[in-house]
Amino acid sequence: MRWQCHMNEPAPALAAEINAIREAYAALNRGDVLGFVSAFDPQIERIELFDFPAGSAYHGLEAVTQHISTGRATWAEGGCEPRRFIVAGNRVIVLIDVRVRLKNETQWRESRIADVYTFRNGKAIEFRTFGDERQAMDWAGVEASGQTVHTT
Repeated sequence: MRWQCHMNEPAPALAAEINAIREAYAALNRGDVLGFVSAFDPQIERIELFDFPAGSAYHGLEAVTQHISTGRATWAEGGCEPRRFIVAGNRVIVLIDVRVRLKNETQWRESRIADVYTFRNGKAIEFRTFGDERQAMDWAGVEASGQTVHTT
């Protein structure tokens, strides 16, 4: 279910960015990597947990696109489903249910992760993944800011 604004209510902070992220995950799930990275700034910085299989830091749209393409190519089926969006200043935290089966495996991999996007001028300039949702919220400063919560 999508969140909606009613007349006379102000638009939520970063509404366009949240829509772009929602569309990005839909693109990723159908194998459209270029659609996934379309909301990224050319100088995007991608930081993935170092305990993830390909965890590292990637700088620039070309490197990030290649990283995402390589990871997505391992999927046989499944996807990443955003279940909640939390806005904290210029950041959007996306709580995600991951359920994928890799091409060389018969078992499904299921987990909950949190991606944090930092935006400037409508484009994501930083994209971090956390294995722990609370850690992502703490890093993004949710406790210290007047956050707005959107639930999908």
